[in-house]
Amino acid sequence: MCNVPELVMCFHVNGIVQKYEMIKTEDIPDLDNSTFSTRVVKDIAQNILSFLKSNCTKEGHTYWLFKASGSDIVKLYDLTTLCEEAAEEKCQNPFTLPVAVLLYKVASNMMLKKNQNRKHYGTIRTLLLNCVKLLDEERHPQIIASAHYMLAELFQLDEPSEEVGGGESLPAGGSEDSYSDDDEEEEDQEDLPEDSDENGSCGTTSDTHDDSKAVAIIKSVGELSVPEKYKSTHQIRPIYAFPVSQDKEERCRHVLCYVLKGLKAVDGSIKKESDLPAADPNTPIPLKYEDSSKAVEKGIALLLDRAGPYQEDLKHPTRSGMIPGSWQHRMKLQLFFKASKAYYVLSDAATNLHKYGRALRYIKLALQCHDAYCSVSSTLHPRVLLFHSQCLSLCGDIQLMLAQNGSNRAAYLEEYSYQTKEDQELLHSLHRESSCQAFNMATDLATDPEYQLFVSSKCYEAAYELLTSRVVKEHAPEQLAQVLKRLGNIRNEIGVFYMNQAAAMQTEKEVKTTVSVAEQEIWKKSFSCFEKGMKDFEAIQDSTNTSLLLCNTGRLMRICAQAHCAVSEDQSRGEFSPEEALYYNKAIDYYLSAMRSLASRDNHPAVWDSVNWELSTTYFTLATLLQDYAPLSRKAQEQIEREVTEAMLKSLKYCDLQTESARQPLYQYRAATIHHRLASMYHSCFRNQVGDEHLRKQHRSLAELHYTKASRLFLSLKDAPCELLRTLLERVAFAEFTMSGQSSSGAKLKTLTAALEILMETQHALPLIQKELLEDQTVADSQDSTGAPDTSADSPTSSGLNRKEVMQLIGVFEPSFSFLLLQLIKMMTAMKRKPSNKDDELLKTYKNVYSKLLRAEKTAPLLRRVELFLDLLQQLTPQTGSSDHGASS
Repeated sequence: MCNVPELVMCFHVNGIVQKYEMIKTEDIPDLDNSTFSTRVVKDIAQNILSFLKSNCTKEGHTYWLFKASGSDIVKLYDLTTLCEEAAEEKCQNPFTLPVAVLLYKVASNMMLKKNQNRKHYGTIRTLLLNCVKLLDEERHPQIIASAHYMLAELFQLDEPSEEVGGGESLPAGGSEDSYSDDDEEEEDQEDLPEDSDENGSCGTTSDTHDDSKAVAIIKSVGELSVPEKYKSTHQIRPIYAFPVSQDKEERCRHVLCYVLKGLKAVDGSIKKESDLPAADPNTPIPLKYEDSSKAVEKGIALLLDRAGPYQEDLKHPTRSGMIPGSWQHRMKLQLFFKASKAYYVLSDAATNLHKYGRALRYIKLALQCHDAYCSVSSTLHPRVLLFHSQCLSLCGDIQLMLAQNGSNRAAYLEEYSYQTKEDQELLHSLHRESSCQAFNMATDLATDPEYQLFVSSKCYEAAYELLTSRVVKEHAPEQLAQVLKRLGNIRNEIGVFYMNQAAAMQTEKEVKTTVSVAEQEIWKKSFSCFEKGMKDFEAIQDSTNTSLLLCNTGRLMRICAQAHCAVSEDQSRGEFSPEEALYYNKAIDYYLSAMRSLASRDNHPAVWDSVNWELSTTYFTLATLLQDYAPLSRKAQEQIEREVTEAMLKSLKYCDLQTESARQPLYQYRAATIHHRLASMYHSCFRNQVGDEHLRKQHRSLAELHYTKASRLFLSLKDAPCELLRTLLERVAFAEFTMSGQSSSGAKLKTLTAALEILMETQHALPLIQKELLEDQTVADSQDSTGAPDTSADSPTSSGLNRKEVMQLIGVFEPSFSFLLLQLIKMMTAMKRKPSNKDDELLKTYKNVYSKLLRAEKTAPLLRRVELFLDLLQQLTPQTGSSDHGASS
């Protein structure tokens, strides 16, 4: 019955031992001269239990089962009824304390193996709740406090809720009272072995006893051996997996409720002359940046000083009067730590729900509990320091989220200010031991995002300091890696914050003459943060984040370069300065380092593409500024041209035209712009170059090559008509200039024909311009009734087309078209050889188109002029080209 596997039998004669013999328990009933029926033993036990179930029916009553020596009668006494008339203490049952202690001990033993027997959580909780009910708070605070701590311990805060309860579910509506008022008396459970599955019965018996009846009797012991004589008809209460809801927040609230009751019991037992005034937890101590950072560092230093071997100091009582080493001292430490963990779990859950005000309130309470713990503890265990670093890390997360979500500040403030009565009472108990002000700086809800970022970084730094201390170092390498990642991230956030400030300062400056000291200070702060962040990520070999920080540092260098661009009061800027060149080259170096850190695109395609884009942009900006604001006072024209070409080609190298992505059209546009700019540069070199014929030819061929590539790319974009038109017109001008240097009529005619063919390609750009102007006209017509829109030359169209730019281009197109036609007509008329029918037809067409072009109204609206040019180009279409004589489309 008691699971004893075997026993030792000792044989003796008149006290002199003869021998020993090991006997298996199951063999005992079959021993010679000692045979007995195991069934009878089972029946006796079953009947005793059934008898008790039938008679022990009064809640709160204590019973005593008694059989006198040599008597055949077994009596069950109702001790509560018998003791009601006791004169010395009315209503005080002398057996209450022994029974309560028995309940406590059974629960305590079951708690020792609670992880293996989660099905007994309900039983343990019932035992403890009934134990607390039986005891007087003033007389037995230690047992009450301990019982409440064990009740809090039942709720696993650091495990997923699915695992709790070993797979069994709760009945609907399971609440904190599930196992209290309707439970039967615990004496049944006291008699049960701990591994038994029986949990007692419920309901009432038909044979209800009067209050006056104090004794129930089994008339004869012989009745006990009658099979199932006292068989119980009551249903066995099912075993519940866990006595509360599996909701994480509700579990934490239950823990805090029991912790509070435990603390009240401990506080009630401490004799003190006067109660301490309760500090207001909602009134933080105002701290400045410097003071607050020192406060955190000082606090961490004190924590680390107290970490190490445990040494009790019995001489100095705590603030509330507790003596270190007393049961009150030990119990408060456990309860404070448990409360801190519960608030941490609540804060983590609120963070996951994006309720950052609530999360900050909970982590503040968690750190206040921890502060109280540190105030009464003479030494700190590594697990306490580890948990403390977790709290600080979570606090850092919350402050970062608050800084990034400033628009919801009012809602967060409301969440932060709310406090339950339970929280207030717990705080009152904490204030008996500590001022709870040590971590106010970390848990204040500030209104300044810069300060919140600063606080977040300080929290992470404090967590890092704890984790790298001698006491904790070996215990949590994974936690250290997480904190380093957070440190790198917050330093990046602060760096970006200062970098954006620098960019804003630059935009706000009306006249950019010199760089201010304030700007330089912000650059230094930003750069310092990025540098520290990179070291953090390098320490955990996080190449992706390292490259992102290198990329941000590159962006900072570009902002520095832009700040060194001198602009005079008339908004005209001077030459490209050496400082600009220096910072742009630094930016390029950082971007290249970022690419080296990633090694290849496969490691992180999104980051790689981002760095690639930034690198291309920086080379392009450098080349553009060199070309547009050439530093001719410092460098020769040829050197500048070489540097521009080199930077443009490098930018082109990083233009990823193959990979399909959102940036592909941007890359195509940039590549087209690069080719156009290079073509323009070689065009200019060709015009200005005198003497070196070889170099002239080289410039000419390069200009033609880049013009062709630029035209092809702009054509493929479908949304850059102005750029395409400008490129084609420059190509025509290039052809015209080439023709002016030719002496042969045949060569001139060939060049002119090629130039007209280039001009014919404007048929791809002009319809797009026409379409956008038509759309703009439609919008203008519809708005006539409400007020005419701005159709001035400077205003863009509704689709974004720059009307002024179109007018300028049309202003170039018309004379160029007219010049080409006139020169062709002259050349063809002056030809010495007899013209063929084809030539006659072509000349006639040229004359007809030229005539219409001359008669065109110069002051006509832009749309009408574009439509006229399109019509004239279409008339020329079947006639151009040596072999293409098909009808116009």
